[in-house]
Amino acid sequence: MLRTRRRGSRAVSAAEVRAFLERHGLLANRNLGQNFLCDDTVAARLVELAGVGSDDVVVEIGTGLGILTRALAARASRVVTFEIDSGLVRALRQEARFPETVELRHEDALKADLLGLVKSVKSDNTPVRLVANLPYSVSGPMLRRILDLRGDLEDWSVMLQREVALRLLAAPGSRDYGSLTVLHALTVSVTKQMELSGGCFFPAPKVRSMFLRIRPLSEPRLEDAGDELAWLERVVRAAFSQRRKTLVNALRGGAPELVADPEAIASWLEQGGLDRRARAESLAPDQLLALARKLR
Repeated sequence: MLRTRRRGSRAVSAAEVRAFLERHGLLANRNLGQNFLCDDTVAARLVELAGVGSDDVVVEIGTGLGILTRALAARASRVVTFEIDSGLVRALRQEARFPETVELRHEDALKADLLGLVKSVKSDNTPVRLVANLPYSVSGPMLRRILDLRGDLEDWSVMLQREVALRLLAAPGSRDYGSLTVLHALTVSVTKQMELSGGCFFPAPKVRSMFLRIRPLSEPRLEDAGDELAWLERVVRAAFSQRRKTLVNALRGGAPELVADPEAIASWLEQGGLDRRARAESLAPDQLLALARKLR
């Protein structure tokens, strides 16, 4: 069984991880972006930074080697963890021996009924948190999907490649500022909790990772009626689809059905004190929200 060390070592060695995978005929799958957290001390710290308490139910996305899962289980009342890799699920069920409070699901979290799960385990006095280690290839779609759970989650904490994390923290006018930034800025607060080197993972990636904690805004900025988030997403994705073009031309190219009168949009920009040739990246989230409402 793959075991983390409580004394004398901070991490499971590369040899131990390799032996675990070899016993089950497994390799780290590059197509799935697998870089396994292999430091139990770091895992315990991440659980602390995620604010997990003894009464919490935690939904984990990306079980990996189960090291973070066990750290979550040591604090939470229940953990439901999703792993897409069938080989890992088989190996974990044979060797990991999670406590009874952990439910391991072999399922793609992008397709799973996460809202149904959260609602089924939630009660008035039971906080539900989500913790995820997201590969680069699915980070954008998964982050967007989690936003739809914001009304039912206490908060969520995510491990991301540093490049993706910077998009959530970006300011208007910066190269990292984009549609994902805007959607998060208008629905949640994002806090950087920790930055991790490649040495915390196996295989060790060449890039650094960031652990972010994300909380729903205490005073919602968007209207629930009519699904304003989906409409806003449609507008901002079109606006940022061609970053070198002006906002008006980007909208015309990305979603021409939204732009019946390009001149009206240019005039609206000028009325707000903006250059009619402004690009989407120069508008603050509030300004893009106002534009989306004008186009609706």
